Amino acid sequence: MENIKKQYPFTAIVGQDNMKKALLLNIINPSIGGVLIRGEKGTAKSTAVRALADLLPERKEISGCKFHCNPDEISECCDECVGLIESGDVTEHKGKMKVVDLPVSATEDRVVGTLDIEHAIKMGEKKFESGILAEANRNILYIDEVNLLDDHVVDILLDSAAMGVNTIEREGISYTHPARFVLVGTMNPEEGDLRPQLLDRFGLVVEVMGERETEKRVEVIKRRLEYEDNPEKFVEKYIQDNNRLNERIMKAKSLLSKVEYTDKILEIVARLSIELEVDGHRADITMVKTAVTNAAFNGRTKVMKEDLLEAAELVLPHRMRRRPFEEGVLDFERVKQIIG
Repeated sequence: MENIKKQYPFTAIVGQDNMKKALLLNIINPSIGGVLIRGEKGTAKSTAVRALADLLPERKEISGCKFHCNPDEISECCDECVGLIESGDVTEHKGKMKVVDLPVSATEDRVVGTLDIEHAIKMGEKKFESGILAEANRNILYIDEVNLLDDHVVDILLDSAAMGVNTIEREGISYTHPARFVLVGTMNPEEGDLRPQLLDRFGLVVEVMGERETEKRVEVIKRRLEYEDNPEKFVEKYIQDNNRLNERIMKAKSLLSKVEYTDKILEIVARLSIELEVDGHRADITMVKTAVTNAAFNGRTKVMKEDLLEAAELVLPHRMRRRPFEEGVLDFERVKQIIG
């Protein structure tokens, strides 16, 4: 608890509004599909992700389950918890969502877990040693320098993120467990980029850079030095701000299922993707989810055009069709014209 208490407060981060918004929207609605934060070093990317620890909500967990299964969602539970729920022999407790780190050096076995084949043969039962994906279920899975991760491990992660399960197969024996998590990656593009098909699997992508305004830059310096001088005192200054933001997150989560959108909104989303030459349909669906979540975050039960504009800024840039030697750049004036 002491380490969490001393974490640099989320609400103390100066600027970087799009990055903070993208992270918060994913906490409210994990089905958005995570976020990739790209930017130069020293722009608070890792700080922002780790600072989420103080804002993450409590949730119900089945006691003794290594996957933190939700007793109210039997369809998302592991086989053991399904049996407990059906037999009425389930006990539950309150747990807190957390940030789970995945090191760049992680092997496939460390990520997906392992099956004890010898035990299965001798005892006739599966023995699973859980990996990072098991720990990440219903949590945030954070990968710093995601662009340096082994391509095979990235494929496994993104498949699990899309399917919501992790399957391990060894010597004809298989084991499946739930693996629903918010995937958050950070990277410095100067050290290499992600393959386009992997980039597309992140729901939102945010570009960050150092502050260019003198006043804001000075504030960054002052706050960081103040934090390093006395972390406890600095954190204390932002407890109320963090608490208010936490309440706003919880209110948005409760409001999410009540948010409505019209066919007109869907038509605008479709037009945006067609006219901006966005490949596939993932962008359309993610844009609607993001707009809905943004409305809930702002305390509304109806999606408005400004929600679409904010969603487009986070969803579309990395999905623009790129021609050789060209960057995919989103023309916001054109987006505004289409949205109307």
